[in-house]
Amino acid sequence: MHIVYIHQYYCNPGMAGGIRSYEQARRLVERGHTVDVITTDITGAPGGAGWRQTEDDGVRVHWFSIPYNNSMSYARRIRAFAQFMVVATTKAASLKADLVFATSTPLTVAVPGVLASKLRRVPFVFEVRDLWPEVPIKMGALRNPLLRGVAGALANFAYRNAKEVVALSPGMAAGVVARRPSTRTTVIPNAADLAMFDVAPEDVQAFRNKHEWLRERPLIVYTGALGAVNGVEYLVRAARRMRELDPEIRVLIVGHGKEWEPTKALAAELGLLDGTVRMWEKVPKAELPVILGAATMSTSFVRPIRALWDNSANKFFDALAAGRPIAINYGGWQADLIDETGTGLVLDPTDTDDAAEQFVKHCRDESWLAQARVAAHRLAVEQFSRDLLFDRFAEVLDRVAATNKRTAATSAAATNEQVAATNKQSAATSAAATNEQTAATSAAATSEQAAATNNRAATTSTAATSEQVAAAESRS
Repeated sequence: MHIVYIHQYYCNPGMAGGIRSYEQARRLVERGHTVDVITTDITGAPGGAGWRQTEDDGVRVHWFSIPYNNSMSYARRIRAFAQFMVVATTKAASLKADLVFATSTPLTVAVPGVLASKLRRVPFVFEVRDLWPEVPIKMGALRNPLLRGVAGALANFAYRNAKEVVALSPGMAAGVVARRPSTRTTVIPNAADLAMFDVAPEDVQAFRNKHEWLRERPLIVYTGALGAVNGVEYLVRAARRMRELDPEIRVLIVGHGKEWEPTKALAAELGLLDGTVRMWEKVPKAELPVILGAATMSTSFVRPIRALWDNSANKFFDALAAGRPIAINYGGWQADLIDETGTGLVLDPTDTDDAAEQFVKHCRDESWLAQARVAAHRLAVEQFSRDLLFDRFAEVLDRVAATNKRTAATSAAATNEQVAATNKQSAATSAAATNEQTAATSAAATSEQAAATNNRAATTSTAATSEQVAAAESRS
């Protein structure tokens, strides 16, 4: 099967960001499929305007340079979304395909996906990574009623034209079904890359020894985006209280985003920067395993907004893959998993002092840490391993493709039956007409023959009568 895979912010392991699309695409290639990924080069790297092509483990990746980062204004980001929508539509329509797959965010990637699928007359599958427009509305980022209406219409357009929707969490799936109940939806969350995060103990120890500020101290790590939804200042405020309770605990924040500078400024203001709190710019995904391997506990945060509980953050699953306890400050399905399995902590969403007390207590509890590490690893293996979830993903694509083939075959069979029925009807009509013509010809011939017979009979009768009259006259 030839798959066109549209993801505006695709990353491979050499880049900073989630690698879900890379992992899924390369596995599709391993199974014998052909995959073309359409994406953007958000760095604006040299190379000129237009498309360039690379290959990632057999996956053809088509890049178009459109600079982007979440420190941009909403207007600038929307312009980047619109620009990619246009160029991706053109590129996707130019590629051969048996199936088109598009993954959000942003929601606008559905447009090139739908249009390319219609032009190529192939099925479309859509993946929902964030529930739009519900989340930006709740965040206050989408206030204009007209824009809200447009965003809602775009969501309806995507779901209506998708043969199936893949949602990254149960809450996202519920949101899709609430908007369009007839949409078939499958939940496939982000995954734990067990092989990638299997780091040798000596490498972890070397990492710790390399940094004088760390060595054998407890380490709490945050990795990922510092955007408006994350609220990473929560961890900085908790660190202020942690320093009072246990000055040896260290906090490492690794990432990038709109809130990077404000978070750094807050850490400096509280006298924590380069002491209790260290902040590193984003690093390639391939460098995260040793950082998490050195962590006593990993973390994931969002602002106290209910709509954000349905997230499927990579950092949560990276912690599981690394076998590290995970602490979060929100409810929902991930909080339920933590409570059920003992893989970490569910913190108060706003009380940072209480969070600090929980961190201090559990970072020094070796028994609890050992149990949580085992539980995290078990959860990664049994429910969220990349191979396990990829099988589910591949089933969706195979099911959609098979259904499309059956539909095409049924349509072709129906067309053939209709043609056959039409031919039979034409033949029957022709035969009936021939029979009618034959009957008419036969009847006419019979009538002519009867008339001739009658004429001969009348002539004979007249002659006989004349002879009889003549004979009678002679006898007289």
